[in-house]
Amino acid sequence: MTEKSGSGGGDLPASLEAAWGLRDRPAKGPKPGLSLERIVAAAVGVAAADGLAAVSMGRVAQELGASTMSLYRYVSAKDELYVLMREAAVGPPEPLSALEDGAGWRAALTEWASAQRERFRANLWALRIPIDGPPATPNSLAWWEQGLQALEGSGLGEGDKISVILLVSNFVRSEALLMSDLAAAVAARGVTPEELSASCERTLKRLVDPERHPGIARQLEAGVLSEPDDPDYEFTFGMGVLLDGVEALIRKTADGSRAPADEVKSA
Repeated sequence: MTEKSGSGGGDLPASLEAAWGLRDRPAKGPKPGLSLERIVAAAVGVAAADGLAAVSMGRVAQELGASTMSLYRYVSAKDELYVLMREAAVGPPEPLSALEDGAGWRAALTEWASAQRERFRANLWALRIPIDGPPATPNSLAWWEQGLQALEGSGLGEGDKISVILLVSNFVRSEALLMSDLAAAVAARGVTPEELSASCERTLKRLVDPERHPGIARQLEAGVLSEPDDPDYEFTFGMGVLLDGVEALIRKTADGSRAPADEVKSA
């Protein structure tokens, strides 16, 4: 593992060194009681209350009753703080009961995706932090590893496993981002989700021309654009379709009608 910053290592960016606990703590100078953990917790509190855009070194320092400059002894930049905030908010994964019960890869991967979704829904601001590389922090690697463990016994090659993990992760993130945007719209308008859905449907009925938009007109007539009774319907539907596709992939790999990704990439 990489050595601590300043001790001859330097292979990791400062943000990752901080996430892995590889950075030396300041020996003197900062306000007594100030710590990296307190700084990150305060930043998470600001983001939870007012959104990611409200997070700044000055605002966090104000929350802690410290000077802005004192924070830089622990965190070198706001981008580094973002990495640590996401790491703290998402946290490590809980054990998958489907794995412990031997329920199979499909149940395990569904549980894994659902758990990620719940963490995102509890910290929607974290979805606004740009992804600038592959998972490399302790918790993100733990989630990655657990997703791969869920696919053990599926018959997929290693290359296909990572492609499935990326596919499912992107779906979870996209669905959670959509929910975040809708929640922001609901809050901004001061209405319920049902009221927002009904308002959008009324607007569409005014704008849609059956001759120009026959498909949308049929959907409006069928009433399928209304808010579903089950708030998890779209997530459950999407996961089901994705996993049906993975099952088809597994069958094709097993009967030899498709070469595993490992062979395609190494060809």
